[in-house]
Amino acid sequence: MRESEGRKDDSSKANWCLMPWHSLQEVQRVMDYGAKKYAENNWMYVKRPRFRYLAALFRHVIAYANGEQLDAESGLHHLAHAVCCCLFIIHFEADNDAQST
Repeated sequence: MRESEGRKDDSSKANWCLMPWHSLQEVQRVMDYGAKKYAENNWMYVKRPRFRYLAALFRHVIAYANGEQLDAESGLHHLAHAVCCCLFIIHFEADNDAQST
């Protein structure tokens, strides 16, 4: 016998539909820019990444706070650059990378 409504047990799973995809596209543009400027995944090999990406994060946030929306070099949103820095730091902390300090 068939139920009148189907069943799907997904209430405790991540709801990716909540993500602001347009904003994440800005972050992806920064990632593409970095891959072209340096190399794909170059960010993974930077020495002292936590310190350096935290410094870059502050530079982008301060520039934005001072009224500059777009990064002069890339032409991309400062906060998208800042989000990339945050993602990199989270990556290194999650990996417990010994060089992340």
